[in-house]
Amino acid sequence: MTTSPLPPDRDLHAETGQLKRGVLGTGSLVFMVVAAAAPLTVMAGVAPLAILVGGVGAPVGYLAAGLVLTIFAVAFTRMTRFVRSGGAFYAYIATSLGRGWGLAAALLALVSYNALQIGVYGLFAVQAQETLADVFGLTVPWPVVAVVSVALVLVLAWLGIDVGARVLGVLLVLETAILALMAVGVLVHGGASGLDAVSFTPDAVFSPGMGGVLAFCFAAFMGFESTVLYRKEARNPERTIPRATYAAVAFMAVFYCFVVWSVVQAFGSDAAVGAAGDDLAGMFFGVIETYVGPWASTLMHLLVISSVYASQIAFHNAITRYTLSLSREGVLPAWAGRVHPRFGSPYRASLVQSALAVVVILAFAAVGADPYTHLLLWVNTPGVVGVLVLQTLTAAAAVVYFTRRNRAASTRTALVAAVASTVLLAIATYVLVDNIELLTAASTGINVLLVGIVPVTLLVGAVLAVRLRTSRPATYAGIGQGAAEDEVDPGPDAARMATPTAVQVQA
Repeated sequence: MTTSPLPPDRDLHAETGQLKRGVLGTGSLVFMVVAAAAPLTVMAGVAPLAILVGGVGAPVGYLAAGLVLTIFAVAFTRMTRFVRSGGAFYAYIATSLGRGWGLAAALLALVSYNALQIGVYGLFAVQAQETLADVFGLTVPWPVVAVVSVALVLVLAWLGIDVGARVLGVLLVLETAILALMAVGVLVHGGASGLDAVSFTPDAVFSPGMGGVLAFCFAAFMGFESTVLYRKEARNPERTIPRATYAAVAFMAVFYCFVVWSVVQAFGSDAAVGAAGDDLAGMFFGVIETYVGPWASTLMHLLVISSVYASQIAFHNAITRYTLSLSREGVLPAWAGRVHPRFGSPYRASLVQSALAVVVILAFAAVGADPYTHLLLWVNTPGVVGVLVLQTLTAAAAVVYFTRRNRAASTRTALVAAVASTVLLAIATYVLVDNIELLTAASTGINVLLVGIVPVTLLVGAVLAVRLRTSRPATYAGIGQGAAEDEVDPGPDAARMATPTAVQVQA
């Protein structure tokens, strides 16, 4: 017997219903994580508000958030050696705190990541609509722009994770380069009146508004934990996942701090807060136009659009991996876990997520909602709070895992990191919720409703877990275990693949 190669457009892993294996290295994983955070978008769109609220100490807020998440990553990545499911947060929580908590966390993850991804379509629509009008003289309704962007995200996700990683790599390099160009321009010119380190003095770091700044800073790292979601598609995941996680957090913390500090220098430490108040939306564009040139400001406007698009792709991929894991564990319908026979992508999960995004966009458009203040800010807020709650629960799960579930897996460093990150993330969550009006610009009633989505989602997940434990105990027992992830997908090609004639011929 000899083995005959499969047709060139069909891979064995796809034929057996598996995701593409070993196609993501450390660099690709870093691109996926950092692209989800959308550096250019969070800098140009949010950092000016951080300066306005927290003063010139705002750059340190990004370092502080990065430090807390690095401590969390020490415990988190230690557990990756023992939790081999592709379900990320919910799998860790289920393994340590129990399957009921795991299912509740899984539902919260789906709601949170969908909120983050769908809400940002509002930002994409606003940015693209303005650019089309300013550069090309075209007036396009924002819902049309948003729906087109949904289609563009779907196409790239459909083509497979390796294609998406390459595109994200290009887009991320471009948006990082334009921010670096702006910062270097400020440094070369010596800022407004010479460079200083006022941002790092105790008076600046501990100013009254810095507590509120942390809300923006932690939001700037959204999606950093998604390295684990690509476990099945990563090369040597025991090494690449921890490396990518640390590299992504370290890069974002240092780069964000450097860029925001350079903008403070562009106006001078004594005038930066006033400049932010005068022109929040145009602060970064004004800096790059002054210190680099008008052409660079135009380019930055264009790259903001690509930055948002890259973020959409990364979050879409994270959502579909959660859906795939839950489908193959039997919690969600099996059809949602089908993998494309040619591209090795979870295409049905992509279709479901894209359809949901279109429904939400059209619903907001139908009631005359604003794409920025309503679709972006209101829909994003439960997602930001939800992910931070998930991080806190995962840190607590690591403490329980190292002290009760698997003491042999623990090290002193990992246990200390787990305890410390649980406390620090709980504090960060409280600070975020206490300053939630800075993210929403909404009334108290709206804020209570938006934040309330998180505990309600957890409660619904807990109730579903109780019902599942009674009605489908076998499925309940598999929550977070990833038991079915490597099994053959029961799709239309399964029967054919079960026979030797599919890949073998007589010698």
